[in-house]
Amino acid sequence: MDFFLLILSVPLMMLRSIAVFLLAGLLWVCFNGYAPDAQALTQIKLFDLSYHECPPELAQGAVTSGGTTMAANCFLVTGKANNPSGKPVINADIFGRIYDANNDSIMQNRTRLGSIDEIPPGISDFELRISVPANQPTPLKLEQFKAAGFTGKVRR
Repeated sequence: MDFFLLILSVPLMMLRSIAVFLLAGLLWVCFNGYAPDAQALTQIKLFDLSYHECPPELAQGAVTSGGTTMAANCFLVTGKANNPSGKPVINADIFGRIYDANNDSIMQNRTRLGSIDEIPPGISDFELRISVPANQPTPLKLEQFKAAGFTGKVRR
């Protein structure tokens, strides 16, 4: 009798294994078709960079570091952004290095300078406000500027 039950249990175990395998395959096929689009980081080239003093309504400001306040000069960095993605890039971070006339860094240990709210496909203008300690001499040198962002909103 035990032998007979053993022979019957083998096909049941095989059927159970086959059913689990088929269910896993069905779930894979169903959910693979509905996978969300991957949104890769889009690199944006920034070029034709220049800067000028802020207009009076934007020029008020100070630089604070370590609890001390220092007088500051306001500048607007302008240039062109090239978005090759074919889609708008949202909230792109701007990275770069800015040096004074003595080759001293304006923002030590910091390469993220700000952001651009939206960059349409193709070439467009951008503007970035920066505050520079008043004791750092001009002209400024703008180097290694680039931006990076996503072609859609990043959800939390």
